[in-house]
Amino acid sequence: MEKLDSYPSFSKEKPGEDVESRVNDVPNSVYPTNSNGVGYSRESDTAGTERGLKARHAQMIAIGGTIGTGLFVGSGQALSMGGPLLLLLSYLILSLLVYGIVTATTELSSYLPVRGANMTYYGSRFFSKSLGFAMGWMYWYIFSITVPAEVTATSLVIGYWKPPVHVAVWITLTIIIIVGLNCFPVKVYGEAEFWFASLKVFGIIGLLIMALCLVCGGGPDHHARGFEYWHNPGAMKEYPVDGVGGGIGRLRAFLATITFSVFAFAFAPELLVVTGGEMKNPRRQLPIAGRTYFYRLLFFYVLGVFFIGLIVSSNNKDLLNGKSGAGASPWAIAIRESGIKGLDSVVNAIIVTSAWSAGNSYLYLASRSLYSMALVGNAPSIFARCNRWGVPYYALTASALFSLLAYLNVASSGAEVFNWFVNLINTGGYQSWICVSIIYLRFRKATDLQHVTDLPFRSRFQPYLSYLCLFMFTTLLLLSGFKVFLPGYWNTSSFLTAYIGIPIFFALYFGHKIVAGRQDPWCVSAMDMDLVSGLAEVKAEETPLPPSGEPWYKRWRTAFT
Repeated sequence: MEKLDSYPSFSKEKPGEDVESRVNDVPNSVYPTNSNGVGYSRESDTAGTERGLKARHAQMIAIGGTIGTGLFVGSGQALSMGGPLLLLLSYLILSLLVYGIVTATTELSSYLPVRGANMTYYGSRFFSKSLGFAMGWMYWYIFSITVPAEVTATSLVIGYWKPPVHVAVWITLTIIIIVGLNCFPVKVYGEAEFWFASLKVFGIIGLLIMALCLVCGGGPDHHARGFEYWHNPGAMKEYPVDGVGGGIGRLRAFLATITFSVFAFAFAPELLVVTGGEMKNPRRQLPIAGRTYFYRLLFFYVLGVFFIGLIVSSNNKDLLNGKSGAGASPWAIAIRESGIKGLDSVVNAIIVTSAWSAGNSYLYLASRSLYSMALVGNAPSIFARCNRWGVPYYALTASALFSLLAYLNVASSGAEVFNWFVNLINTGGYQSWICVSIIYLRFRKATDLQHVTDLPFRSRFQPYLSYLCLFMFTTLLLLSGFKVFLPGYWNTSSFLTAYIGIPIFFALYFGHKIVAGRQDPWCVSAMDMDLVSGLAEVKAEETPLPPSGEPWYKRWRTAFT
C-alpha cells in the first residue's frame, strides 16, 4: 500500500496568480489511486471506497442521520436535571455552537471533498500530522463506543414493555442489524439510512403535532397543560450541595444539563464531512446541507425539547435519571399519561429504529475513520483493504468489536452504563469540536493569504463563530465532570469516563510528535499549506448543473437523485 506520508510543497504564487490557476499543474499521481480515482491497495488488489451516496441520501442523512436516543431518551434525563427552562436554554446555546462547527466543516470539506476524507485528513493536511494522528484514533474509538451506547439505549427503551426475554437477546439482535447493514455497499447503507432517517423525521414531526394538541387540551383527557409544568414543579431545578441552593444551585443544574445534553448533538457535523467523501457532486451538495442545518437544529432539537418541557413534569419518576431503573422516553410518558392508547408503543418502536439508525451511522463513521488512517499510514495497511463493493471489511470488523461493550448491561444497570458511554462520547465531542475550530481558523487564514476564491461555501458568521466555539467547548470540556468535585458526589467511574479522554488525546498527539513527527513543524505555515492537491480530480468528477432553460422538474430531478 502506498502511503500518503507527506503532502507536496508548492512555491508561493507569483504576483497576481491565485491558487485555482495552478490546480491543473498538479500531477494526478499525488494520491495513490486506481483508474477510477479511488484509494488503492496493491497488496490486496482491491479498490477503495466508492462515491455511492446520492443527493437524496446525503440530504436525509444530514437531516436525521445522527438523531438518535440522545434526543428521544437522553433529553428526558436532561429535563430531570435542570427543568424545562434550563433544558431549552442548553439546547439553544448548543444549537448555535454546533452550527458554528457545521459552517466550519462545510467550508473546508466542500472545497476539497477528496475520497476517504474526514476531519483527521484535514487535520493532517491543514495543521499537522501529529494532530491528524491524534484526532484519527480519537474519532475511531469514540465512534466505535457510540455504537454500544445506542445499543444500550435500545435495551432501555425495550425495557418499557417489560418483555419476558433477557436483555442480552435484544442487544444481540440490535448488533446484528447494525453490523449487517454496514456489510453492504455504501449505496445500500445510504438507502437504509435514507428510510431510517425519513422515519425519524416524520416521527418527530408527528410528535411535535401531538405535543401541541396535548398542550392545548386536545388529548383524551382534555387537559390543557399550557405552561403548567413551568410553574409546578418549576421552570428551573436546583442542584443543592450541603443544603445550599438558590442561584448557585440553579447554576450547577444548568452546567449539569448543558454538559449532558451535548450527547444529542455529538459528531453530527463530522458525519457530513465523511459522507462528502462518498457523495456524488459533493462541492454542490455539501453547501446545501450546511446552509439549512441551523433550521433543522431549531426545528428538531430546540422545538422538540421545548414541547417536552410542556408535556412532561421534570419530577416524573419514569424519566431516565442515571441511576437504577429502565427509564423511558419523555414522549412515551406524556402519551401514556394523557390516555392515548397504544401510541406510546408506536413511539417507542420509532425510537428503537432511530437507535438502529444512529448506530448504523456511527459504525459507518468508525470504519471509514480507520480506513482513512490506514490510507495515510497512521494505522496498519490491512485496514485499507476493501472488498469489491468498496466496504473496508477489516476496518469494519475492528470497529464492530466495540459493540460487545453493550453486554455490560447484563452486569450493571442499563441507565448507569448509558451514562458511562455518554461521558466518554461527550468528552470526545468537545475535543473534536475544539480541533475543528483550530483547523478551520488555519484553513481560513491560508485561503486568505493564498487568494483562494473558488470556495463553494463561506459563512458570513465565520471566523467569529469558530473563536466562540473554541472558547466555549474548551470551557465545557473542563466542566464536564464538575459534579464529582462537589462534596459528597465523588464517583470514580464518573470521573474517569468524563476526563480519561483528555490524557489519551495528549498521549496520542505527543507520542506521534516524539516518535514520528520530530522533523515536522508544530503547525503548517498558512502560506505553504497545500490547497491544490486532489482539487482537479474532485472538480473533474462533478456533474454539471442542467441548463437554466430546462424545465424545473428536470433540475429538481438532478438535485435529488
